[in-house]
Amino acid sequence: MNGINKITLAICLSLLGFSKLSQAIEFNLDVLDSEDRSNVDLTRFSQAGYVMPGNYIMAVYLNEQNIADREQTIPFYADKKVANTTKLCFPAGLVERLGLTEAALGKVIFWHQEECADFSALKGLMLKGDIASGTLYISAPQAFLEYNDPNWLPPSRWDNGIPGMLLDYSFNASASRVHQGGTSKNASLSGTAGVNSGPWRLRGDYQGSYEFSSSTRKAQHNFDWSRWYAYRAIPRLDATLTLGENYFYSDIFDSFRFTGVGLASDERMLPPNLRGYAPEVRGIAKTNATVTVSQQGRVIYETTVASGPFRIRDLNRAVSGRLDVQVSEQDGSRQTFTVDTANVPYLTRPGTVRYKTAVGRPSTYQHHIEGPLFGSAEFSWGVANNWSLYGGGVGADNYQAFSIGLGRNLFMLGALSFDATQSIARLPGQADEKKGKSYRLSYSKRFDEFDSEVTFAGYRFSERNFMSMGQYLDARFGGNTVAHSKEMYTISANKSFTDLQLSLYATYTHQSYWDRQPEDSYSLSVSRYFDFMSHKSLSLNVSASRSQYQQRYNDTVYVSLSVPLDSGKSLGYSGQSSNNRLNQALSYTNNVDINNNYRVSAGVNNLGRQEATQVNGYYTHRGENAEISLNAAYYQNSTTSAGLSMQGGLTATTKGAALHPVGINGGTRLMLSTEGISGVPIEGGAVRSNRFGIAVLGNVNSYYRTDTSVDINQLADDVEVSKGVVESTLTEGAIGYRRFSLLKGEKAMSVIVLPEGKHPPFGASVMNTKGRELAIVSDGGLTYLSGINAGESLIVNWNGNKQCQVSLPNKIPTQGNLLLPCQYIK
Repeated sequence: MNGINKITLAICLSLLGFSKLSQAIEFNLDVLDSEDRSNVDLTRFSQAGYVMPGNYIMAVYLNEQNIADREQTIPFYADKKVANTTKLCFPAGLVERLGLTEAALGKVIFWHQEECADFSALKGLMLKGDIASGTLYISAPQAFLEYNDPNWLPPSRWDNGIPGMLLDYSFNASASRVHQGGTSKNASLSGTAGVNSGPWRLRGDYQGSYEFSSSTRKAQHNFDWSRWYAYRAIPRLDATLTLGENYFYSDIFDSFRFTGVGLASDERMLPPNLRGYAPEVRGIAKTNATVTVSQQGRVIYETTVASGPFRIRDLNRAVSGRLDVQVSEQDGSRQTFTVDTANVPYLTRPGTVRYKTAVGRPSTYQHHIEGPLFGSAEFSWGVANNWSLYGGGVGADNYQAFSIGLGRNLFMLGALSFDATQSIARLPGQADEKKGKSYRLSYSKRFDEFDSEVTFAGYRFSERNFMSMGQYLDARFGGNTVAHSKEMYTISANKSFTDLQLSLYATYTHQSYWDRQPEDSYSLSVSRYFDFMSHKSLSLNVSASRSQYQQRYNDTVYVSLSVPLDSGKSLGYSGQSSNNRLNQALSYTNNVDINNNYRVSAGVNNLGRQEATQVNGYYTHRGENAEISLNAAYYQNSTTSAGLSMQGGLTATTKGAALHPVGINGGTRLMLSTEGISGVPIEGGAVRSNRFGIAVLGNVNSYYRTDTSVDINQLADDVEVSKGVVESTLTEGAIGYRRFSLLKGEKAMSVIVLPEGKHPPFGASVMNTKGRELAIVSDGGLTYLSGINAGESLIVNWNGNKQCQVSLPNKIPTQGNLLLPCQYIK
């Protein structure tokens, strides 16, 4: 071992004698404590960053950002003009992923039969290959690049992912027994199946249900594919093309179902600071409950929530219009209300145009075409720095609607928009045309200095004879009596008092009709954190809400107090009054770790003069294969119930397959390879690789630069990481693929011997069959190996070529030097 230390010291001292690392270095071999100074290969150290000629698998990074969707083959060719040097060949096919400006691209030249790019004309752009980490690093001045944002990359570097199949699901089941009565069982299933090929995504949404009641001894069940469609991104247009069954999503006109073609701007393709918002749903659950969000009969979101206020914020950004929300309580009751996802003012940045177009025919839930051929188009044009002009039209046989509007940035006063829509409809059996107008005013303002925001999202007035396309179709083909909207306005506001650790949120919606009673709903919540004696960060929440559905009101007031304990534990009190029913309970919550939490509570339920005890529990586990929730409840003299909720998916590609939790059904996901190593913790241990070394993250944001990392703090002792962070920017619905660079194996001190009894030269490189360098040979063949596995083969390289092969024994000794014969490669 003393010889090894002398060798290392000698090399370091010899390097200090040179001031320019770019110049060739000649080593004085006389200072080496080596038995055979003629058997030394230090050519790889004679040039700084020297790489032996050959092809290498590398990740490609530009300014510390990964620009390739997978590792690339990077050739290094021997330089014919300068001895002991190589030239890096940057593949011509990767140039477009650099996101260079047109001026910079014009200066790039190509060599080696046009296969390699030469950036020497771009001063300051540098390339460096690092064989040890398997990475090609590129440093480029921002002046040569199209756009600079830490969380967004230009379209040239977006990844469409790899071909594959997916099956996502949301399953909910419950069983209850009524006191001195019968039993009932309920189950629901919804999700998305899909296939990816290049930029195209084929999707099918499905939903089904099962109900059984012992009182009727009958079971009801159904299953249906609610829609089939395909879509792809068109990056040059900042738009998404959709084919098949779809919903008419518009910022101006009301929604309806159709079959056809749609092309729409997708603001998610824009930099983050130019994007809009996603709708959210708020409510209060009386018990452990299942919340189902649907639109025009199609389930778009379903989850299980614990009792108390809930807030759903991960709906798809494409969702707009009126949403139907059903809260199925564990005691068998149900509350239903609607949410209007009104947009903030329709403003567009100067000089750009946002648009949506569609052509097709209206269709039913049974996949039948029902209605005339229609066409639609709408736009928003940034006329000037503070003005936007927007409008559009929908045209079909016997129905037309046209709209025009203006949006204005009022600076300190917020943003305002106003539009007017004219509809003309002709119904069978009616001689006169139905002509009507609708007017809409929207306002939004954020008061940064007061840490508050007000959205008046909007006021809308419609004349009696105004009809949307959906109302026209219902009247003409469904024979339905349509409720004609008169006035609708929604006001929402939130305010934070930082010094008091207090936040307020309020929203109010009023909807009146020409031919039926008006509907009103509101929600108000106040939250505050405070300290009391030795207890820190207590949380107090007061919420009140009213929802109205089919002329029935549901008024709820909820109060809760949470007292934190240690290590994620807390005690709580809750009181809830709803429709003359008062519930009070004490609870204990334990957030065991990032993947597990549970809550148990006990209390009293008062209905009039009757009083009953209630006990319930709620447990959530985010597993490697799915997210699972279990709940159970007992209500004295009423019901006993239990429920199960599972959300997950299966993603399969030629690179592997895995079960995993999901975010949005059918949405973007990232498949990760850990090179066959199982149990590797990723993203803080939220996901672990399966037995085949594959993991899938199912909650990846589309068009957003995302870093994903191995959690080295939870990594097994026999696993080493050389590249534990990967980067991705995926298009919508993509199945991305990235590979971590890991080594799993033992460590051993060895002596490598050639067939004639000599040793490989000092400085020779030892690599595994994956091309990963494991060690450098020292004097006398002495080599310290790491990341080796019994029975595998190793390759020893010197003079720029593969020279001999080592076969490791079936059992690697833990002590002493390992003698390894190395057979020449013919």
